[in-house]
Amino acid sequence: MESIRLSEHFRLGEFLNLRKYPQNIPTIQQVTCMTYGCLLLLEPVRLQVGPIIVTSGFRCPEVNRQVGGVPRSQHLLGQAADIRPRDPAQFERLVDLLRRHPQTDQLLTGRGWLHVSWSPFSPPRHMVRIGYYK
Repeated sequence: MESIRLSEHFRLGEFLNLRKYPQNIPTIQQVTCMTYGCLLLLEPVRLQVGPIIVTSGFRCPEVNRQVGGVPRSQHLLGQAADIRPRDPAQFERLVDLLRRHPQTDQLLTGRGWLHVSWSPFSPPRHMVRIGYYK
């Protein structure tokens, strides 16, 4: 399962962290949502900032509780990822690209990482909060 490609540069395993959370198994619909996000949002920005590291992707309800995620998190649906650029010098550029990207539903930044979500079934909200996570 970990080697399944969601897009050219992203694999399902990056979004699951099965070594730490072996119970974190998505449904086909959740995998489809992750694929949507990779193809329409993460791949296009990766072309401009270089490699992107996924620090958290899909979360089953148990994992979401363990990591302190909000009860209605888009991570539960396969519609969000916490990411950072491999090159820290590209962080501001990544934020700027995602801020302007038409498929960004939500963008919340922290110190050196950000939460980005996408919405395959409704129009994106384009909700941006810089410095949300302190």
